[in-house]
Amino acid sequence: MSLFEKLYTVLILLAAVIGIGAGQIEAIRTNAEHVIIPLLLVMLYLTFLQIPLQKAKQAFGNIRFSSVTLLMNFVWTPLLAWFLASLFLGDQPALYIGFIMLLVTPCTDWYLVFTGIAKGNLALSTAILPVNLILQIILLPFYLLLFGGTAGVIELSFLLESVVAVLLLPLLLAIATKVLAKNRTWPSTAKWSALPVVFLSLAIAAMFASQGDLLLNNLDLLWHLLVPILLFFVINFIVGQKAGGLMKFSYEDTASLNLTTLARNSPIALAIALTAFPNQPLIALTLVIGPLLELPVLAVATQVLLSLRKRTLT
Repeated sequence: MSLFEKLYTVLILLAAVIGIGAGQIEAIRTNAEHVIIPLLLVMLYLTFLQIPLQKAKQAFGNIRFSSVTLLMNFVWTPLLAWFLASLFLGDQPALYIGFIMLLVTPCTDWYLVFTGIAKGNLALSTAILPVNLILQIILLPFYLLLFGGTAGVIELSFLLESVVAVLLLPLLLAIATKVLAKNRTWPSTAKWSALPVVFLSLAIAAMFASQGDLLLNNLDLLWHLLVPILLFFVINFIVGQKAGGLMKFSYEDTASLNLTTLARNSPIALAIALTAFPNQPLIALTLVIGPLLELPVLAVATQVLLSLRKRTLT
């Protein structure tokens, strides 16, 4: 685990604080919004470069694991997200949409770090990663229309344009880069794995520079989001454990299932929110607050899994 990975939550929080401070200067506040999308596009491109898309076929080498993971990520989790959003955030459309976006996009990077720490099946988790990426790009507009269509902030044409512009273009560029560099020496991803975090932090700083006052005037949204987000993690952890037990998975496979279905992909959701909902900044702020809660929870979940592993070995 690199230093950037260990300090991920701290860096996001620091970026937000720096952004709020910089936003007190009018010239920065009025121009910061223009660099957010370019920074996120670079971040996504660098992230997609590190995703082993060629391993997508391997994901179905273990049909039982892949089936359970995909059902949890793309059927069970969206339904749970909709239920929790309706229960706790139904009267706040922006938080409702942001919460849905956060939870219906499975993680495509950080969960591998926690899977390794928890001694899970890293090979299985890596193989399912590109499938998670492709499906969330395809299904995100569908989920938003299905669960958020009545919120009054979603326009289908604009949403689809945002998905194409913000997700598909960096993905296709990353694939093209890999194809062109196929016969050349490719640097180890460990050497530049921190770059996406750097660009994400810069994008978050820029966003808070342009919208920091909005957050300061709506600090209560932290409390509105705290309970449903924590409930999601607790419920999904228990469901993952039960599913692993019913399928008679080994500890390693169950740990991988847990972390694959717990971790969320806030950077991708944030990029879409900023382009699809430019007039709803609270949606984007919800997606920044999410990781501040998610990373500590994943660290705790990892330690719980290690405790369960110790029991199975004694």
